[in-house]
This record gives sequence, structure tokens and C-alpha cells, in this order.
Amino acid sequence: MGVTALDEIAGLEAAAIMHQRVSSLPATVTVGELRAYFAESTSRQLAVLADGDRYAGSIAATAVPEAADAAEPAVRFAVREPTVLPTAPADEARDIALEDPTHRLPVVDDDGRLLGIVAIDHTLTRFCGT
Repeated sequence: MGVTALDEIAGLEAAAIMHQRVSSLPATVTVGELRAYFAESTSRQLAVLADGDRYAGSIAATAVPEAADAAEPAVRFAVREPTVLPTAPADEARDIALEDPTHRLPVVDDDGRLLGIVAIDHTLTRFCGT
């Protein structure tokens, strides 16, 4: 599939617009490791934490206070919602991602496995990784 525009998703499910290659961090990551992860790329807006193949939460780049100790477990700042099922309507996933400041939305199955992420590019006109 080529790049998908935000308005070209009628009748699709979230699985069709998700980026399947998600870089995730282990749920045991420290604040220092998390900061290094975000520093590697300016396009990284959300860190997805996983315990094996299970979704453990996500952390926005702006969610960790500057005063947080580098050795502190980063999972302390993680949120588990919102997420979306792969079978959810794509327009619903798009709308949730657009409402989030990171423009990212983890896709998780009924068993809690991390399948991908709906990611909207910086121009807010198309999906990343489709």
C-alpha cells in the first residue's frame, strides 16, 4: 500500500492504516533510557512500552518532568489509554489520533498484544507507515 491520506479511509479498519513496525521499549526502561530514545529522532513523539509482545503503556515525549531522576522507572509516567482494536473503523482511529497531541494511537488486540500504531505525519494530511 502507498501512503494513505487521512480522507482516503472510508470502509477501512484500523489495521489497514496502522504502522506495523513499531519501535517499542521494554516496560523496564528507565527515565534516562527514555530520554535517550526521544533524543535519537525528532519524529518520535510517543514511546510505546511492551512486556514481550504485550502492550504495557505509552509515554508522550512531553510527559516526563524534567526533575524526574534518570534511574527512575519510566513506566511510572505511562498511560494505557487510549488504544484501539485492529477491527475498529479507521476513521474512528484517525479521529482519536488527531485528538492526541502526539498524533499516535497504539493498536492492541483483545489479548493485549501490541500490533502496530496509527501515526499521523507532521502535516496532518496522511498516515505514517501505510
